[in-house]
Amino acid sequence: MILKKLKSNSSVSLILVPLVTIAFWIKSLQHPFAYDYFPGEEQNILYNFIYRLVEGNPLIQVISGMVMVVLLAYVMQLVNDRYMFIRIKSKLPALLFAVIVGGFVPMHTLHPVYFGAMFMLLTVYRLFAMYETKKAYASAFDIGFLLGIGALFYFNLVVLLPAFIVGVAMLGRETGWREFLTLLLGFLLPFIFVTAYAVLSDRLMEIYGILQQNIFTPVNHFRSNIPLQVYLVTLILFTITGSIGMFGQYDSKKISSRKYFTVFFWIFIFSLVGFTLIPVTSQEMLVITAIPVTYLIANLFVFMKSRFWSELLFILLLLIVVSMQFSFDIFQ
Repeated sequence: MILKKLKSNSSVSLILVPLVTIAFWIKSLQHPFAYDYFPGEEQNILYNFIYRLVEGNPLIQVISGMVMVVLLAYVMQLVNDRYMFIRIKSKLPALLFAVIVGGFVPMHTLHPVYFGAMFMLLTVYRLFAMYETKKAYASAFDIGFLLGIGALFYFNLVVLLPAFIVGVAMLGRETGWREFLTLLLGFLLPFIFVTAYAVLSDRLMEIYGILQQNIFTPVNHFRSNIPLQVYLVTLILFTITGSIGMFGQYDSKKISSRKYFTVFFWIFIFSLVGFTLIPVTSQEMLVITAIPVTYLIANLFVFMKSRFWSELLFILLLLIVVSMQFSFDIFQ
């Protein structure tokens, strides 16, 4: 009965998004903390200005991170409402994203990945628009430019560039070398601006060092983190179940929906590649990975025929996320 109400198209579900987010972040609001950045992480080119505004105030950092999650949830809903790849109208994606991120307790504060995720979603929005456009040079440029700006907040977003190149190849109606070149130029342009600024301000080596730290610094938040490991296994099982359900619906879905979900699949794959290829990538990338996973699990819940199993699985997910709020205290 809970899921039946939540997966409706009622605006009440959208009102619940900030309430659910606050509920899962309540411990962090009561005991605010700043993220334990590795050297250079808080100095990401565009994020550093924001960080300096909230530095030294953990409560503001927690509130800012929470606000970003709510905004991300709403933008996710906007993308689905605009392109309708989940063919039944539902407000579940926004609420489900707030629930899933609620389980990433160490991320319940401000981090550059939230800004990177926002620009990644805006990039997805522009990418999906290509399906309706001929000679979409402007869309291709916007895709690269938005992703490039996002990478200046959270540098490891560059690992998703191949996913969007594949997306352009899939969704473009008359795709040729011009679209791909335009995308790459758009992606490089923010870095060209940064390089010009660095040269003019005599900070080239400093900024080069920051980028180097954001690639090669070895970081691993998963080792010996049993609660996070258990939660990730749970999400993997939900993802596998959702994938099986998606394959079962594949032939019945519209061509556009198939292509949109395939794009999310490549975003998911390349976000996992980031964990393997980039030493610095760790728990923060889970916020990026959670975006395609949320859409997949939302699709599973919306189309699952058995009300009993759908309600049971949703309640199980809620209980696991709730338990995550206390498990870190036990295992620390």
